[in-house]
Amino acid sequence: MSGVKTAPDLRNIVIRGRLWRRAEPDPPPDRGAALASARAAVDAAKTALGERGPAWWSDDAPDFNRRLVCNTPYAACYAALSGGEPGPR
Repeated sequence: MSGVKTAPDLRNIVIRGRLWRRAEPDPPPDRGAALASARAAVDAAKTALGERGPAWWSDDAPDFNRRLVCNTPYAACYAALSGGEPGPR
């Protein structure tokens, strides 16, 4: 993952200037099954909500998921909403 830095305390990572809690690097072995089950449940929920998987709309509009907003047709709208701030590069 380019652009990701680990904070000195190893508890957080920094992505585009924002702190995100880091996953526990060495979870206890007895949590393996629970973690796998939880990850599967989260994936199923996100898919059911339309956040993952095929696009939920049916009008054949393109899906710009995971694209930088500045490289999509939404660039001007985003610039207006963010006071002209450029998107992350």
